[in-house]
Amino acid sequence: MPRNILNLPSYTIASIEEDDHDYHIWAGATKHPSACQHCGHREIVGFGRREQLIRDLPMHGKRVGIYVDTRRYRCRQCGKTFYERLPDVDEKRLMTARLVDWVGKQAIKRPFAHLADEVGLAENTVKNVFRDYINELERTVCFEVPKWMGIDEIHIIKKPRCIISNIEHNTAVEVLRDRTKKTVMGHFQTMQGREKVQYVAMDMWNPYREAVEALMPQATIVIDKFHVVRMANEALDTIRKAQRAELTTKERRGLMHDRFVLLKRRNELTDKEYLKLSGWTANYPMLEAAYDAKEAFYGIWDMDTRADAERAYAIWRDNLVPEVREAFYPLVRAMDNWHPHIFAYFDHAITNAYTESLNNLIRVMNRLGRGYSFEALRVKILFSEGAHKVKRPNFKRKRQPPQDTGFGGVMMRKSISFTRPEPEEKGVNYGADLSTLVKLIEDGAI
Repeated sequence: MPRNILNLPSYTIASIEEDDHDYHIWAGATKHPSACQHCGHREIVGFGRREQLIRDLPMHGKRVGIYVDTRRYRCRQCGKTFYERLPDVDEKRLMTARLVDWVGKQAIKRPFAHLADEVGLAENTVKNVFRDYINELERTVCFEVPKWMGIDEIHIIKKPRCIISNIEHNTAVEVLRDRTKKTVMGHFQTMQGREKVQYVAMDMWNPYREAVEALMPQATIVIDKFHVVRMANEALDTIRKAQRAELTTKERRGLMHDRFVLLKRRNELTDKEYLKLSGWTANYPMLEAAYDAKEAFYGIWDMDTRADAERAYAIWRDNLVPEVREAFYPLVRAMDNWHPHIFAYFDHAITNAYTESLNNLIRVMNRLGRGYSFEALRVKILFSEGAHKVKRPNFKRKRQPPQDTGFGGVMMRKSISFTRPEPEEKGVNYGADLSTLVKLIEDGAI
């Protein structure tokens, strides 16, 4: 009798054949039904057999197929027939339960086509297993609703996707297929506990604002200041490029590395950079006006109160010189259109501070994008093992209650007693930590 190399005690191995790529294993179940599956009556008789091919985990780099001699029975009471249920086999597929679980987990890490070839399944079968695995994760893994929510975008497979984050904990809690109003509202409508959201940091994208205002009216919208001050840099860069276009090749050489220096804050310049900047602004008044406008705009965000910031902005807007007004017009228009949400920052200083981590995530996702679907990359972001930030429940000290031993009413403790455990208190899962996730991907752990 061949040894049970399957490590499945529920089966008896009859024979094994091995070739260059596969193991072919003939087996039968060790236990058979004793009652009808339809009516429960115990008088059943054999009524034929059939051979079923069950796929199992690869062994020694080879695919595994188990040929199970499956018995059919007929009930003498109800007259119905049935096949015996095979132990350790998935209810939906002719695959062992352990293979289904393994494929689901591996599909997060590897392309479907590679996985299908390794286990000897059709690629569509791997996709279906993965889809069921995702559905189970969605059902069992629950992220805490962020009190401080971030809404941003991440470019995956050449398309912007909406990413929902927990700003307090620097974690991702959802990645949506796109960033349209319909998609974002659809997510919020199904989000349990959305009334807990207090603040939402976002960029200046109307679908985000409309979705939050419609479904989370209690939340205060705060425009991420990073997206606002970036527009000042873009205006300065527009003027810089226009200035360079009017210069000769020799003159352009004198502006070597000008973009890097001009986009730095004045108080961050080295002595060498300050000398360069002084020379450029002396020779090119337009650059001086643009740099001063950018620096003055940054100064708005150094104010301590909202009222001071609003006054500083009004002064800045009114004092823009005509030479640079056109380049800074998109910023002025955005400031006026989003005024209450932009200046809400001075009442509630929250921001998507995970920007650097998000940029790193975009980089590694795009590197991995070839061969993966959006669904696979989304699951890799949200459900990768070891990436979640979880707050576990505090250890609670328990005391053994005193018990009456019957000796004159003296209360004594028994040496050992076992009690039924209380229901386990679950920890709080804040989502996938972005920095940890990037490191795991770069290290090849997921």
